[in-house]
Amino acid sequence: MTELGIKDDHQRAVEALRRSYAAIPAGTPVRLAKKTSNLFRWRDPSAAPGLDVSGFDRVLSVDPDERTAQVQGMTTYEDLVDATLPHGLMPTVVPQLKTITLGGAVTGLGIESTSFRDGLPHESVLEMEILTGDGQIVTATRDNEHADLFYGFPNSYGTLGYSLRLKIELRPVRPYVRLRHLRFGDAASLAKAMADITESRTYEGEAVDFMDGTVFGPSEQYITLGFFTDEAPYTSDYTGQDIYYRSIQRRSVDFLTIRDYIWRWDTDWFWCSGAFGVQNPLVRRVWPDKAKRSDVYRKLVAYDRRYHVIARIDRWRGLRPREDVIQDIEVPVERLPEFLEFFHEKVGMRPVWLCPLRAKEQWPLYPLEQDRTYVNVGFWGTVRIPPGQIPEYHNRLIEREVAALDGHKSLYSTAFYGRDEFWRYYDGETYRRLKGSYDPDGRLLDLYDKCVRGR
Repeated sequence: MTELGIKDDHQRAVEALRRSYAAIPAGTPVRLAKKTSNLFRWRDPSAAPGLDVSGFDRVLSVDPDERTAQVQGMTTYEDLVDATLPHGLMPTVVPQLKTITLGGAVTGLGIESTSFRDGLPHESVLEMEILTGDGQIVTATRDNEHADLFYGFPNSYGTLGYSLRLKIELRPVRPYVRLRHLRFGDAASLAKAMADITESRTYEGEAVDFMDGTVFGPSEQYITLGFFTDEAPYTSDYTGQDIYYRSIQRRSVDFLTIRDYIWRWDTDWFWCSGAFGVQNPLVRRVWPDKAKRSDVYRKLVAYDRRYHVIARIDRWRGLRPREDVIQDIEVPVERLPEFLEFFHEKVGMRPVWLCPLRAKEQWPLYPLEQDRTYVNVGFWGTVRIPPGQIPEYHNRLIEREVAALDGHKSLYSTAFYGRDEFWRYYDGETYRRLKGSYDPDGRLLDLYDKCVRGR
C-alpha cells in the first residue's frame, strides 16, 4: 500500500474511533480493548465494551533522511523496531519488552540502556495526535496551543486521552553491539562509575552507546556497556538454550546483533522466566522458542492471579503468603547505595536491574530534575510476608524509602499512597488543570483512582 493510502486508512480509523467514543454512554467506564498489557495493576473485568483501537497498530512511515517515523499509538515496539532497522535506524529509547506499545510508553513511562543519554521515550516525540477525554482530536507539540497537554501527557496513563499517532525521532544504528560487563564489589563504586560515564558518555576514551546494570548481591554487581560496531568475531544467541542474564556473570566481553541486543531481556522476561521453570535445562529444551517471550509469561501470571494457583499450593503446604513486589523506581545516583542497602536488608530480592537516566526536559506529572542523573531500579517477584504484617508491607516500605531518598516510583504496578501524598509526588495542581481542560466531564478515570485505587 502507498504511503498516501496508509494515511487515508489512519484517517478513517480516527473517524471510526471518534464515533465509537461518542457512542459510549455517559458515566460508563472507558477502557481500551487490547490484546496485551504490560501493566501490573490488576482490576476486575468490566462488562462494558472496550474502546476498539485495533486500527492503530501500524508504522505509517519512516523518513530515513529526517530520521523520524510516523507511528500509530498502539504499535508495539517489536513492530516499530522491525520497521526502522532496515533503514539503519531505531527509536531513541526502546523499552525492554516486545509488546510494549509506543503510546503506552509515552503515556506511561519507558526506559532502557540509552536513557543515560536520550532520557525517556516521550522525550523523542515531536508531535502527538490525541483523542482527549472530551472526545476531541487534537495535535499537541512542544510549542502549539496544546503544549500543556504535550508536556502533561507522560505519566497520565490514559486518564487525559489516548495517543493515536506520534511523530518520533530515530537514531542511527550499526549491525552489532559489543558488550563489556564490568564487575563491582560494592554499590558505592558502581554508582560513581555510572555517574561518571553518564556525565562523559565515554569509558576508557571510547564513546558509550548503551549502559545498564545488574545486581546479583551486595558484593556482586555489574555495569554493562554497549558499543556499536560494524564487525563482530562471533555473535551470541540468547533466544534458545542460553540465558542472557547469566552470561553477565560468565563473560567480560560479548557480541550481539543489534536486534538481539534490543530484545536481550525479552526472552526470559529479564530473569522472571525462572518462576515458570523455563530456566531448567530440561524444561527449556521442550519449551518452544517462539513461546520464550515476555507476553507469554505475563499471560501465565494473569492466569495465576485470576485462579490463585500458587497461593492455594502455599496454603496447602502451610507457608506464609507472598506479596507481589513488582516495581520500578528512580533515585538520584548518589543515593543509589543507600537504596540498595535498604533493599538487600528489608526485601532481599535478587537479581535487581539498574538503568541510569537523565531527563532532558521538565515533565510535570513525573517531576525528575532536568539534567540530574537518576538510576532506575527494577525488581519483579514475590516476597514472603513477615508474621503479623499487612499484605502490602514491603511495597509500603519501598514507597517510604524512595520518597526519603528524593526519588520517584513508576505507576505501572501497585501503589499505596494516600491521596494527598500521591498528588504531592505527581503534581496534582497541574493534573487538575489539564483534567479540567481536556476531560471536563470526567469521562476518563482520575489518575489516583486508576493507579492507586485500582479502578
